[in-house]
Amino acid sequence: MSAPDQLLVVIDAVARRNDGESVRIAKDVLCAGASAKICLPDTPAEFARALSRRGSRRPVVIGDDRALLRAVGLLHRERELADGALSLVPVGPRGAVELAGALGVPLGAVAAARAVLDGAARRLDLLVDDSDGVVVRGLRVPEGPSGLSVVEPGSVWDTCRSLVRTLVRPAPSVPAIRTARPHRLRVEADGRVLCDLNDPVEGVTVLSRGGVAEVVVRPRAAEPVRAEATAVTISGASFRYRADALVTGPVWTRTWTVRPAAWSLTLPAG
Repeated sequence: MSAPDQLLVVIDAVARRNDGESVRIAKDVLCAGASAKICLPDTPAEFARALSRRGSRRPVVIGDDRALLRAVGLLHRERELADGALSLVPVGPRGAVELAGALGVPLGAVAAARAVLDGAARRLDLLVDDSDGVVVRGLRVPEGPSGLSVVEPGSVWDTCRSLVRTLVRPAPSVPAIRTARPHRLRVEADGRVLCDLNDPVEGVTVLSRGGVAEVVVRPRAAEPVRAEATAVTISGASFRYRADALVTGPVWTRTWTVRPAAWSLTLPAG
């Protein structure tokens, strides 16, 4: 078999615990269609080690949105994200695989595994912040309703069990949620000030699409302010933000820069 037909299948520990049947189905489909090396990491270090030793094999992650983000972050930090396409078979409650669905990955185990085998790599944008963190699709400030658990990127693995339970109900999508408490933030898009600290806002969303960041600022008592930019800076009083499926902070300032077509994800052909 040629190198593209050789897979490194990394099965996330949370997926194995919570939906072993979907994991088994996906693994069977992948192994029937390609030469697949199966990895069953139990710790973040083992997850990272499996990816780093993939050689010429194409990496496939079986797991939820957090497993995908873990893989993207690891490959980005190793400066290997652009080397080849990443594939995903989403396994988890509906609320834990919303990002995968938004990116175009089939949510059924069989359909997703077949897309891995027969699909095509699609180039996607990436938002990279000034701490070298990555955002695959979008972010919002504030981080969202208080009912969702706050998770620091470095502690995701240790808190997965409780997070799976809290994410059974679908999390809000990228568009901002209106909240009662105003936030005082300064938002700059390519250096242009969209709002300042003396203009209370209900929320800010940033979505990477088409090589630019689409920014929407929702003032407290005015129409939304929209802009497109290649770099977005948000600063002000200590704030948290939700980037894809992860909540980070508190921070005082953060800048995100768009990297167009920075990585590839295998999606259904056509």
